[in-house]
Formats: sequence, structure tokens, C-alpha cells
Amino acid sequence: MREDFLFVEKYRPKTIDECILPDNLKNIFTTLKTKGEIINLLLTGPAGTGKTTVAKALCEELGCTYIVINGSSDNGVDMVRDQITTFASSMSTDGKTKVVILDEADYLSPNAQASLRNLIETFSKNCRFIFTCNFKNKIIPPIHSRCSVVDFTFDGDELRSMQVQITKRLFQILDNEEIKYSKEACLELVKKFSPDNRKIINEVQKYANINGEVDVGLFNVIDSAKIQSLVGFMSKGDFKSCRQFIAENPSPDTIFAELYDNIAELVHPESIPTLILILGEYQSRAPLVANQEINLAAFCVECMKSIKWRN
Repeated sequence: MREDFLFVEKYRPKTIDECILPDNLKNIFTTLKTKGEIINLLLTGPAGTGKTTVAKALCEELGCTYIVINGSSDNGVDMVRDQITTFASSMSTDGKTKVVILDEADYLSPNAQASLRNLIETFSKNCRFIFTCNFKNKIIPPIHSRCSVVDFTFDGDELRSMQVQITKRLFQILDNEEIKYSKEACLELVKKFSPDNRKIINEVQKYANINGEVDVGLFNVIDSAKIQSLVGFMSKGDFKSCRQFIAENPSPDTIFAELYDNIAELVHPESIPTLILILGEYQSRAPLVANQEINLAAFCVECMKSIKWRN
């Protein structure tokens, strides 16, 4: 599917006011916008919470020239030297501050991060840096100290506020796309995947493409039916089928969440603690591995060896 057909891109907020944020974070970025200032920022928190969207919206509203570099694909010293140095060393045509948005900066190699700490100071007169990451502990301390850190991890009240906002946005998207929907189904989806707003919107589009509408029955059966098939393969030691399942369902977050949410129905009581430990281990590995399919395959093999399934 072309990017312009993706709801998450088509309806990406263009301003800070449109961003789905709790009040305290919205106030921080609104203040920066009002002052007309941009500072070095480290935006950290779970996936899909709006870090990159906020960074882009802030640059757009301040009229900054900016580039976005994805640390998960361009993560070496050569990237720092070639792309960032070339961009940051020249003045913008209108004299405004330039900005480098380093998305998924926790994937940057240690050497690349070490190079960046010097560039932040070298080009401080005309360029700012905004880092986004899921795991701030993977960002070296010298970068922390050169940035204002904004945490996109939310407490209970903030999470409820965001759930209200994303639900309203979801209704607006579906109304605009003329897709029939059940409000109950949307509420369940928000509850399940919050605070990952990107995943919520992507899942709605995927389900709508499959079924032509968004209804309760679809949400009740799709993930649970899939996970039941994976459990069946693991319980039989059928690695070939597990591998095929992984190729067709490569999202570790969904697989791990479904297994955890349904653990009592899927696993004998004596195996529950073991499965929780295995889930925790492989979930922590997921952001670090080069190949998610191999990591999920290893997860399935360990479950085959260690877990007693109910079916």
C-alpha cells in the first residue's frame, strides 16, 4: 500500500494543537512554539505515542528547515559524517535554525552517538537536534546532558485522557473515509493497544480493508484465532508451521501480547511462570535484534521445549 494511502500518514497531525498528548506535554511544546524557540530535545517513550509527529509538527510550525534520519537504518559513523555534517554545517536560506530529527536514535551505534555529542556543540549556532527513542538507557549520557529530556510515558490519568483523544480521532477518520464502524469495537481496540496510537490507526485500517467495516465480531476473533493456531503448532513441535506463521504475522508485540492476555486459557498452570519469563526475555530482545523473524523463531523453539500447552 502506498504511503499516501495509509491513514496514519494521511491523518498525521500537522500542528502541536492537533497532536494527541496529555496537557502537561502539550503545554511544553506549545510554550516552545509560542517563544519561537527550538532546543535540543530527547523525546523518549513507548512506540506510537507521538514523538516523531511532535518533532515534525514543531519544526513545521516554527518554519525550520529540517531533515529526518532513521537511526534503525542509518546508524553508523558514516551517516553522521556524511548526512548530518553536510546538512548542519550550512546556513538555511532564510536564516532560521535548522533541525536534525534523529528518529529511533536508540538504534544508533555507540560510535555514531559519540560523534553526535561533538556535532551538537560545533553547530549550536545554526542547528538543533531532536532525538526520539523508545529506550533512553540506550542513549549515551553525554547526549542526555546536551538535551532537554521529555518522557512520553504516561500515568493512569494521562493515559485515560489520551484514550479519549484517540477515540475521537478514530471516529473522525472513519467518518471521513465513510467506513461503517461500531463504537464498541473502536473502544475495545483503543483499550487494547493504547498508548500506541499508530498501531490503533493501522489496525483499524487493516480490519476495514478485510471486512469493509469495523465491527465487534472482527476484533473478537482475528487475534485470538491466530494465536490459537500458533499454540497448536508449538504444542505439536511443528517448527515448519511456526516459521510460516511468523513470516505471515511478523509483529512480536502482537504475538507476545496475545499470549500474555490469554495465558490462563492457553497454558497449564505449572507452565505459566515459565512462559511469563520467556515472554519477558524475548520481548526485551525484540528492539535489539537485527532480524525479528529469527528472534520469534527462537521464542517458539524455547516454548516447544519448556511449555505445557492446554490443547
